[in-house]
Amino acid sequence: MTYSIVARDPKTKAMGVAVQSHYFATGRVVTWAEAGVGVVATQSIVEVGYGPRGLEAMRAGTPAPLALERLLAADPMAAVRQVAMLDASGRIAVHTGPGCIAEAGHRTGEQVSAQANMMARSTVWGAMVAAYRASAAPDLAGRLLDALDAAEAEGGDIRGRQSAALLVVDGERSERPWEHRLVDLRVDDHPEPLAELRRLLERHRATELMAGALEGLLLTDAIETGSPRLTEALLALDAAQRTLGENREPSFWAAVLLARAGRLDEARARLSEAAAIHPGWTALMARLGGDVSPGPNAR
Repeated sequence: MTYSIVARDPKTKAMGVAVQSHYFATGRVVTWAEAGVGVVATQSIVEVGYGPRGLEAMRAGTPAPLALERLLAADPMAAVRQVAMLDASGRIAVHTGPGCIAEAGHRTGEQVSAQANMMARSTVWGAMVAAYRASAAPDLAGRLLDALDAAEAEGGDIRGRQSAALLVVDGERSERPWEHRLVDLRVDDHPEPLAELRRLLERHRATELMAGALEGLLLTDAIETGSPRLTEALLALDAAQRTLGENREPSFWAAVLLARAGRLDEARARLSEAAAIHPGWTALMARLGGDVSPGPNAR
């Protein structure tokens, strides 16, 4: 009832898992990941415990193949499970039980595995790996989405589609693994979950661009008006605004930066853009101590 992919980028060491299913909130049960440890997809007659237990085993140093082998040996219903694991070294383990509903199967490659059950056709998992390898997307998240699109093009889930999820972590092991989640997006109920997931990824990238532009500048009371750092930040905020559309937050923060640099006319123009969509931005500027109100000669 689900198709998914787990993969590791050998260059960046990022790891990810992505899924689509005719099942409400599939990301709640299928996708598991921990930075510097590994990723898991657990599906079919799903046993959610394969996720946290698999990560626990890999965190303790157990290679993915051995971790999965041990979990399957302890599972009396292994015949109806479908599980894929990938550890931080890129080792893959995958199981499609003989009791999984056809069409069911998996395909592995170097540091990638695609698996599916209850599909319209048996070509789904092979098409996913091929699309992942051929993808020209700039990052792992994009390549995972290209693989999901390829599965849908082959017919996907025989019941249709409802939800999707995308989870990507970096390769750095940490006592604060939540700080190393690069992407964590879910579409719980939507007629076109993959299209919606791709839209959310674009929004995520724009939001990250905005956050990067503001880092180190928002806490600065005065900003040098012609500084290269300010110029770079404004360009990044403009790029984020083009993606975010009527969400005018990038324009607002550009107004804040411009005001702190003494470029008040430009700051007023950016604030007006934001306030035209939502007047609360003007009130927030006042709370931040920004005086960009129109001058006495303004028309």
